[in-house]
Amino acid sequence: MAKKTMSDDEKFLFTDKDFFNSPVAQADWAAKKLMWVPSEKHGFEAASIKEEKGDEVLVELVDNGKKITVNKDDIQKMNPPKFSKVEDMAELTCLNEASVLHNLRERYFSGLIYTYSGLFCVVVNPYKMLPIYSEKIIDMYKGKKRHEVPPHIYSITDNAYRSMMQDREDQSILCTGESGAGKTENTKKVIQYLAVVASSHKGKKDTSAGELEKQLLQANPILEAFGNAKTIKNDNSSRFGKFIRINFDVTGYIVGANIETYLLEKSRCIRQAKTERTFHIFYYMVAGAKDKLREELLLENFSNYRFLVNGHVQIPSQQDDEMYEETMEAMNIMSFTDEERIGILKVVSTVLQLGNIEFKKERNQEQATMPDNTAAQKVCHLSGINVTDFTRAILTPRIKVGREVVQKAQTKEQADFAVEALAKATYERLFRWILGRVNKALDKTKRQGASFLGILDIAGFEIFEDNSFEQLCINYTNEKLQQLFNHTMFILEQEEYQREGIEWNFIDFGLDLQPCIELIERPNNPPGILALLDEECWFPKATDISFVEKLTNTHVNHIKFAKPKQLKDKTEFSVLHYAGRVDYNAVAWLTKNMDPLNDNVTSLLNNSSSSFVQDLWKDVDRVVGLETIAKMSDSSMPSSSKTKKGMFRTVGQLYKESLAKLMTTLHNTQPNFVRCIIPNHEKRAGKLDAHLVLEQLRCNGVLEGIRICRQGFPNRIVFQEFRQRYEILAANAIPKGFMDGKQACILMIKHLDLDPNLFRIGQSKIFFRTGVLAQLEEERDLKITVIIIAFQAQARGFLARKAFAKRQQQLTAMRVIQRNCAAYLKLRNWQWWRLFTKVKPLLQVTRQEEELSLKDEELQKAKEASQKFETELKDITLKHTQLLEERNALQEQLQAETELYAEAEEMRVRLAAKKQELEEILHEMEARLEEEEDRSAALQVERKKMQQQIQELEEHLEEEEDARQKLQLEKVTCEGKIKKLEDDILVMEDQNNKLLKERKLLEERVADFSANLAEEEEKSKNLTKLKNKHESMISELEVRLKKEEKTRQELDKAKRKLEAESNDLQEQIADLQAQIAELKAQLAKKEEELQAALARLEDEMAQKNNALKKIRELEGVISDLQEDLESERAARNKAEKTKRDLGEELEALKSELEDTLDTTATQQELRAKREQEVTLLKKAMEEESRSHEAQVQEMRQKHTQAVEELTEQLEQAKRVKSNLEKAKQALEKETSELTVEIRSLTQAKQDVEHKRKKVEGQLADLQARFNDSEKQKAELGDRVTKITVELESVTNLLNEAEGKNIKLNKDVASLTSQVQDTQELLAEETRQKLQFSTKLRQMEDERNSLQEQLEEETEAKRNVERHVSTLNIQLSDFKKKLEEMAGNVELLEEGKKRLQRDLEASNTQFEEKAAAYDKLEKTKNRLQQELEDILMDLDNQRQLVSNLEKKQKKFDQMLAEEKSISSKYADERDRAEAEAREKETKALSLARALEEAQDAREELERANKALRVEMEDLVSSKDDVGKNVHELEKSKRSLEAQVEEMKTQLEELEDELQAAEDAKLRLEVNMQALKAQFERDLQGRDEQGEEKRKQLFKQVRELETELEDERKQRAAMAASKKKMEGDMKDLESQIDTSNKGRDEAIKQLRKLQAQMKDFQRELEEARAAREEVLSSAKENERKAKNLEAELMQLQEDLAAAERAKKQAEAERDELADELTSNASGKSALSDEKRRLEAKIAQLEEELEEEQGNMEMLNDRLRKSAQQVDQLTNELQTERSTSQKNESARQQMERQNKELKTKLQEMENQVKSKFKSSISALEAKVSQLEEQLEQENRDKQASAKTMRQKEKKLKDLMIQVEDERKQAEQYKDQADKANTRVKQLKRQLEESEEESQRITAARRKLQRELDEAMETNEAMSREVNSLKSKLRGNPEPAQRGNEPSFSSTPRRTGGRRVVETADAAEDDADMQGDYNGTKSGE
Repeated sequence: MAKKTMSDDEKFLFTDKDFFNSPVAQADWAAKKLMWVPSEKHGFEAASIKEEKGDEVLVELVDNGKKITVNKDDIQKMNPPKFSKVEDMAELTCLNEASVLHNLRERYFSGLIYTYSGLFCVVVNPYKMLPIYSEKIIDMYKGKKRHEVPPHIYSITDNAYRSMMQDREDQSILCTGESGAGKTENTKKVIQYLAVVASSHKGKKDTSAGELEKQLLQANPILEAFGNAKTIKNDNSSRFGKFIRINFDVTGYIVGANIETYLLEKSRCIRQAKTERTFHIFYYMVAGAKDKLREELLLENFSNYRFLVNGHVQIPSQQDDEMYEETMEAMNIMSFTDEERIGILKVVSTVLQLGNIEFKKERNQEQATMPDNTAAQKVCHLSGINVTDFTRAILTPRIKVGREVVQKAQTKEQADFAVEALAKATYERLFRWILGRVNKALDKTKRQGASFLGILDIAGFEIFEDNSFEQLCINYTNEKLQQLFNHTMFILEQEEYQREGIEWNFIDFGLDLQPCIELIERPNNPPGILALLDEECWFPKATDISFVEKLTNTHVNHIKFAKPKQLKDKTEFSVLHYAGRVDYNAVAWLTKNMDPLNDNVTSLLNNSSSSFVQDLWKDVDRVVGLETIAKMSDSSMPSSSKTKKGMFRTVGQLYKESLAKLMTTLHNTQPNFVRCIIPNHEKRAGKLDAHLVLEQLRCNGVLEGIRICRQGFPNRIVFQEFRQRYEILAANAIPKGFMDGKQACILMIKHLDLDPNLFRIGQSKIFFRTGVLAQLEEERDLKITVIIIAFQAQARGFLARKAFAKRQQQLTAMRVIQRNCAAYLKLRNWQWWRLFTKVKPLLQVTRQEEELSLKDEELQKAKEASQKFETELKDITLKHTQLLEERNALQEQLQAETELYAEAEEMRVRLAAKKQELEEILHEMEARLEEEEDRSAALQVERKKMQQQIQELEEHLEEEEDARQKLQLEKVTCEGKIKKLEDDILVMEDQNNKLLKERKLLEERVADFSANLAEEEEKSKNLTKLKNKHESMISELEVRLKKEEKTRQELDKAKRKLEAESNDLQEQIADLQAQIAELKAQLAKKEEELQAALARLEDEMAQKNNALKKIRELEGVISDLQEDLESERAARNKAEKTKRDLGEELEALKSELEDTLDTTATQQELRAKREQEVTLLKKAMEEESRSHEAQVQEMRQKHTQAVEELTEQLEQAKRVKSNLEKAKQALEKETSELTVEIRSLTQAKQDVEHKRKKVEGQLADLQARFNDSEKQKAELGDRVTKITVELESVTNLLNEAEGKNIKLNKDVASLTSQVQDTQELLAEETRQKLQFSTKLRQMEDERNSLQEQLEEETEAKRNVERHVSTLNIQLSDFKKKLEEMAGNVELLEEGKKRLQRDLEASNTQFEEKAAAYDKLEKTKNRLQQELEDILMDLDNQRQLVSNLEKKQKKFDQMLAEEKSISSKYADERDRAEAEAREKETKALSLARALEEAQDAREELERANKALRVEMEDLVSSKDDVGKNVHELEKSKRSLEAQVEEMKTQLEELEDELQAAEDAKLRLEVNMQALKAQFERDLQGRDEQGEEKRKQLFKQVRELETELEDERKQRAAMAASKKKMEGDMKDLESQIDTSNKGRDEAIKQLRKLQAQMKDFQRELEEARAAREEVLSSAKENERKAKNLEAELMQLQEDLAAAERAKKQAEAERDELADELTSNASGKSALSDEKRRLEAKIAQLEEELEEEQGNMEMLNDRLRKSAQQVDQLTNELQTERSTSQKNESARQQMERQNKELKTKLQEMENQVKSKFKSSISALEAKVSQLEEQLEQENRDKQASAKTMRQKEKKLKDLMIQVEDERKQAEQYKDQADKANTRVKQLKRQLEESEEESQRITAARRKLQRELDEAMETNEAMSREVNSLKSKLRGNPEPAQRGNEPSFSSTPRRTGGRRVVETADAAEDDADMQGDYNGTKSGE
C-alpha cells in the first residue's frame, strides 16, 4: 500500500511508526544488547555490553565504537524500538531517566514538543513558531478523548472542558516550569482554545458574552505589560504567578473570569541585571507617549533614569512604541477610563522619578541632604503632594517615641532605602489595583457561573547559586503542587487497581512530601521556617543571623533540614526538597518579610490631591512604619515592638494564606498537569542540553512521577494483545479451540514461570512491573530467530534435494541417449539392417490382429445403431399418421383462404386509388419540407457566421489574457527589483550606522581637553563624508521613486489599454446582442407562441416547474416513438428473413418437383440439396431470433440514451460555468495576494522611514549633546586656569588620570564601532561627563576634599575598565544574536519556499482530485440512470426540510407524506422490476428449452437417416418386407407425435415470451406514469416551499442544489449521447446489410402488387403518425427554446448569487483573518474595528444590491453599461487626483533639492556655525519627509480606490463573458434540437420504407405458401403412389414408405407467417429424410 503523506501541521503532531515496527531495528536491539551508560556531554549514550568483570562492565559505545568500563549500578536498561517516540512515557517498559530523556530528545528533534508522562503533559520549548495552533487543529481536538489524538495542550484543555460539562466538576490546569520554558504561551493557548470552544454557538449568545471573550483575551496584554520583563533566559518572562479562573454557565458558555496573582518581583523596578530590563510598561511609556502626554507625565530620555540601569534595552521581536499603543487599546477594550489610564501612567512615571532623587552626606555628619530637588518636585507634581512636606518626610520624618513625637534625621543609606521601598510599594499597589480593575471588567456579567476552569501559571522549582526568600516561597509552592499531583496519582492508581481487582499494598505517595512541607509551614511544636521568621520579626534586636541560629537549633534533627557542607556565611542553611538539596541565604529576610515603609510619606500619599493615588494608598494603617526602624539593633535591621503586634501582617503570612486558598481551590477541582521545559539557554531551535533537561525533569516532578510508577505496575496490556504478541513463547500451553482471554493469559504466565511479584492479572488487562516487557521481548526475539533459522534450513534443504534429483535425472537421460547413439552408429552401415527397416512397413501380417479388432468394434457399433434405428422407426411411423391428419386440416383451411383472397383483391383495388391521392399529398408535403430545409440551411449559415465572430472574440480574449500574464511577469520582476532596492537600503542603513559610530568617535575626541585645529578639520571632513553619503542615499531614494513612478505609469498605460479593449468588447457585445435580438424577432414571426413563452420569464420558479414537466412529456413521447420504431423494425427484419428463406425453399421445391416427374435419380439429388438448404434455413432462423433479441435490447436502451444526452448537455453547460467560476476565484485570489503584497511593501517602507526618522532624531540629540559638551569644556578650561598654585600637584595627578581616561575612551570607541546599538555607550559617556562637571564644582567649593576626588577618579577608572570588559561581552553576545537572526531569516525563507511548494502540490492534488471526482460522477450517473429521476427531487426536498426543521413544522408533515409516497413508489418500482426480471428469466429459460428441443430434433433426424439406411440394407437382404414397413410406419407415427408436441411447446413458449414482453412494456408505461405523477406532486410542494422562502441565503442554496441536479443530468445525457452514437453506427451497418436485401426484394416486388391494399392502409396510419410527430417536434422545439431561455435566465441569476456569496465569504474570511492577526497587535485595533465596520456596511450594501439585481434581472445590461460609464468617470477623476499628487510630489522634490543645495552652502560656511545650521536643515528635511510620507499615504489611498474600481470592472467583464457564453450555449442547444428533429424525420422515413418492405414480403410469403401447399399435395400423391409400388415389389414398397407431408394451420399476422415457415421446414426435413433413404438404396 502507498504510504499516506502527512501535511505540515500533522508532521508536528503524529509519529512515523515504520522504523519502530521494522524487524531490522528490533533485531539490532536484541543482538547488540543495547544499554544506556552515563555521558558528560549527552547525559546518556547507547552502548552494547562486551564483557562483565564483577561490579564493572566493559561496554562499546554505538556512536563512535569507543570501549569504556562502567560500574554496573550506572547502567540503565534500554527500551525496545517498539517504544521509541512513545506518546505516553508511562507506557515505557524500562522506566528510567535515560529512557525518558531519550524519548523526549527523539520527539523534540522530530518536531513533537508535547509528550505525556502519566498525568503530566511535558512541553519542550521549540524556540520557533509551529503550525499546530490553527483553527484546523482546534477543530481536530474538539470533543476528542486523550488517546484518540496526539499529545497537545488543546487535548488537555478539551478533556478538562468536557469533563467539567459532563461531570459538573471544577477543573484546573497547572502550568509550571522555568523562566523561558513557555508557561505563559501555553496559558495563552488554553485561553484561546476555551474562547473558541465556549463561543461556538454564536446564535445563542448575547453581545456581552462575545465582548467578554474579547476582554478575556485582551486582559493578558495588560498583565504582560505591567508584570513581564526581559531576562537573560526569556524576552517576555512573567515575573509573577497567576491563577486565571474562568467561569462557565450550565450550557458551557463563558460568563466571567477572575485573576489572582502571586509573588510579584517588585525589586525589578529599582534594579536589574546586565542585559535585562525592568517591567515592559516603563519602556512602553517612555517610547510611546506623544507630545502633550509626554509633557503631562514629565517624561525624559531613557538614560536620565537611574532605575533603568541599562538604559533602553531593545527586544528584537517588538517595538516599544507599538506595544504602548496595543496596551492602551487593550485598556480601552477592558473599559478603562481616560482618567484611570492617565493616573496609571503618572504612577509609573513617579516610580521612575523616585530613582532620580539623589541624597548627599553632610560634611561632618551622617545626616542626608538633598542638594537638587528637581526630581522630588516632579514626584510631588505627579503624586499631588507638597514638595516641602515630602522632603521633610524623607530626610527628617516624625517618629513616635513613647508618647512624644520626634523628628529624626535620616542617613543617606536610610533615605535611599526609604525611596526604593516607596518605589517598590507604589508599583506593587498599582499592579494590584490594575488586577482588581481587570477582574471587575471580567466579572460584570449578570449570569451565575455553574462551574469554573482554573489555569495556574507559576514558576517551577528554582535552584540558583544564591537562593533567597523568593526562592523559598516558590519552592514551597511547588512542594504543595507536587503533593497534589502525587495524591491525585495515588487516587487514580487506586481506582484502576480496584476496578481490575488486583492485589496491591496501597501507598499514599502524597505523604512522601509532607515532612518538607511541615518544615516550611508548621505553626508550632516545633515551628517551621515561616513561623520562626515571623517570630523573629516581632522581637527587637533580631537579626538574620539570630534567625538562622534559632532555625538550626529547632530543626537540627529534621530529615529535610541540613547545614551547608562549606559554610560561607552564618546566614546559610539547606532544605532537602523532592527535586534536590537547596542552599538558602537568609540575608535581609527579616526586612523582606516585614516590607517596611516610611509612614510619613504614605500618609502624605493617602491625603493626595489625586483621587487615583489616594485610592492606591487607602490602607495606610496596615503599613510597617518607621517606629520599627527606630527600634532596630545596631545591625540596622528593622524589627517590631510589642505595641505594633497585630497591626500588620508579614509577607510570609500573606503568601501562606493565599497559597492555602489556592490549594483548597485546587483540591476541590480535577487537576491537569502541564510541565514546561527549556531545552537550552541559548534560545536556539533544535538544540537540547541533556543535563539541563534532566535537572528540570527532577524539579518539575516528572521523575518523581516515574518513581511512583515504578512502585506499582506501570505496564498494562489487554489480554488479546498480550496473547497475540507473546503466544509464541508458550505455544503448547494453550489448547486448540476457543478460550477466554484471561484463562489463556493465566496459562501463558504459568508456562513462562514469571515471579508472581512481577505481574498481576486483572479483569481486562494484565499488569507488569518495569522491565518485564523488555525481558519478554528479548525472549520473543530469540524464539523468532530459532524459528526463522529452522525455516531457512528446511527451505535450503528442499532446494538442494530438488537440484540433486534434477541432476540425477539428467545423468540417466544422458546414459540412455549415449546407449542409443552407440547402437545406431553400429547398425547404420549394416546392409541387413537397412533391408529390415525398408521391408518392415510392407508386411501385412503384423496388421491382421489390429484389423480384426477394429472390425469387431465396428460390428458392435452397427448392432447398437440398428437397435436405435428400430426404435426411432416406430416413432416416425406414428408421426407420419399425425402429419396426414394435419394435411387434411390444412386443405380445408386453404379453401377458406382462397375466399378471403378474393375479398382482399377487391380491397386492393380501392387502396390503389387512395394511394394515388396520398402520393399527391405526399409530394406537396415534400415540397414544403424542402422549403423548410432551405430556411434551416440559411439559419445554419448565419449561425456559422455568429460562431466565427464568437471565435474571434475568444481569440481576442486569449490575447488579453496573454497580455495580463505578461503584466504579471513584469510585476514579479518589479517586485524582485523592489526587494533588491530594499536590500540595498538595508546595506545603506548599516553603512549609516557605521558612519554614526564614526561621528560619535569624533564627538568624543572633541569632548577631550584638546582644542586643536587639526582635529576640528578632521571632524569636518568626516561630517562632509557623512553628508555626501546621506546625499547619495537621498539620490538613490529619488531614483527608486522615479522607477516606481515609471512602473506606475506603465501600469496606468496597461490599464488604459485594458479599458479601451473592454470598451471594444462591450461594443462587440452590444452588436452581438443586436444580432441576437434580430434572430429572436425572426423566430417570433415564425413562431408566435415563443413570444408568449418569453413573456412568462418574470415568474422564475413556476416556469422552472413547467419546463421540467415539458421535458418529461417530451421524454414520454420520444420513448413511445422509439417503441414504435422498435416494433416496426423487429417485424420488418423477421418478415424479410422469413421471406428470403421461404423464397429460396420454394424455388428449390419447384425445381425438385419438376425433376421428380422426369426421373427418380435426379429427384434424389435435388432432395439431398434441399436437405442442405433446410439446415441453412434453420441456422438462419436461429440467427434471426438472436439478432431480434439483440435489437430489442438495443432499442430499449435508446430511451435512456436520449435522456442521457440531454443530461450531458446540461452537465457540460454547468461544467463550463464552474470552470468560469474557478477562474474568477483564482483571479480574485491573485488580486487579494497582490494587495497583501503591496500592503506589506508599503508597511516595510513606512517602517524603514520610521527607523530613519529615529536615527535622525538620535543624530539631533547627539549634536545637542555635542554642543553641551563643548560648552562644558570651555567652562572647565576657564575654571582650571583659575585654580591656585597650591593645587598644581593635584591638577597634575588629575591630568594624568584624564589622559588615562582619554586612552580608555579611545579603546572603548574602537570596540563600540563594531556594535550596532551604541546608545548604551553614549549614556555611560554622558554620565561620566556629568560626574566630572559635579566634581569640578566641588573643587571650587571644597578645596579640602580634593584627595577624595582623586580616589573617585581612580574608582571611575576601574569602572571604565569594567565597562570595557562588559562591552566586549556585549559585542560577543550581539555577534551571536546576529548569527541567530541570519539563521532565522534563512529558516524563514526555507519555510516560505516549502510553503510555496506545498501550496503548488496541494493545488495539483486538488486538480487531480477534481478530475477524478468528475470521472466518478460520470460513472455514478451511468450506473444510476433510472434512480436519479425519482430520487434527486426527493434528496433536494430532504435538504430543504433539514434546513427548515425548526421553523416549518407543517413542512415536516408534508415531507413525511412525501417520504411515504416515495416509499410506495419505490416499492411499486421494485415489484415491477422484480416481475420484469422474473419474466425475462422465464423468457430466457423458454428460449433455452426451445434451443434444446431443436437440438434434440436434429439428433432424431440424424438417427432417422441412419435407420433408413439400415432399413434399406435390411429390405435388400430380407424377404419379410411387410413387417419392416409396418414397424417403420409405427416409428414414423411416434416421431410425428413428438414433432407435434415440440411444436405445441414452441408455440406455448412463444406465447409466454410475448406475454412477458407485453407485461414489461406495461410496467415501463406504469413506471413513467408514476414518475410523472411523483414529479408533479414534488413540483407542487416545491412551489409551496418556494413561496415561503424569501431570504436570499436560502434561495442561493436551492439554486446550488438545482445546479448539482442539472450537472448530474448533463453527465447522464452525455453518456447516453455516446451510446446513441454507437447505436447509430450499428444501425448504419445494419442499414447497409438491409439495403442489399432490399435490392433483392425489389426484383420480387412486381409480383406482389396485388397485396397493396393492406400497405395503403398502413401508409395512411404512418402518415398520420408522421404528421403528429412533426407537430410534436415543432412543439418540442418551441418548448426547448423556452426552456433554454429560462435556463439562461436561471444561470444568470445563479451566477450573480454565487458571485455575491463568494464575495461575501471571501470578505468574511478576510475579516476573520484580520481579526485573528490583529489579536496580537493591540495598538491598531480601534482603527481596524472602524475599518471592519465600514467593510461590514459595504458588505451589507452589496448584499442588498445583489438582492435588487435578483429582482431586476432584465435591466442588468443597462445597469452594467451605466456602471462602466461611472467607472470610467471615476477613473478619470482618480487619474486627475493622482496627477495632482504627482505634481505636488515633484514640487516637494524640487524643494528638497533646493534645501539640499542650501544645506551644502551652509556646510561650506564657518565651522563654528556648522553644527547649528546642519541641525536646522535636518529638521527641515524631516518635515519634508513627513510631508512626503503624507503624500505617499494619499497615494496609497488612491491606489486602494483604484483597486476597488478595477475589481468592479472585472466583475462586470465576467458578467458580460457569462452572458456571451450563455448565448453560445443557447445556439448550441438550438442546433442540437434541429439535428434531433432531422434524425427523427430520417427515422420516420426509414420506418415507412421498412413497413412497405414488410407488407410486400408478407404478401409474397402468403402467395408462396399457397404454392407450397399445392406442391405439397402433389408430393403427397407421389408418395402414395410410391408406397403402393413398394407394396407390390421391393422398390415400390420403399417408395410407398415415404412419409406424407402436411403443414400446420396458418395464423394471421407476422407470427403466423413465422409458424407456417417452421411447418414448411419440418415438412422439408421429413422429405429430406426419406430422400436420404432412397439415395442410400
